[in-house]
Amino acid sequence: MSDDKAWLDAEAKRRGQSMTSLVSEAVAEYRVRHVSDQSPNLEQCLSQTAGLWRQGNGLVWQNHLRDEWASSGGAAVDESA
Repeated sequence: MSDDKAWLDAEAKRRGQSMTSLVSEAVAEYRVRHVSDQSPNLEQCLSQTAGLWRQGNGLVWQNHLRDEWASSGGAAVDESA
């Protein structure tokens, strides 16, 4: 434990900041990493949601909604994007 404190003291001095701010940064970084480790990635999301849409061809439905929006005076949809 005293080795950790000595390292923190030295690192804080090297960076020109307080030990408290160094520990705060470390905790914030740990939390970001910890949360991102628990969040599903794109492949997991796609795998978990595959087959949920059960009302026919999803692309046909999207195009229908886009046509409906365009004909109601809404903003034009860029089909090339």
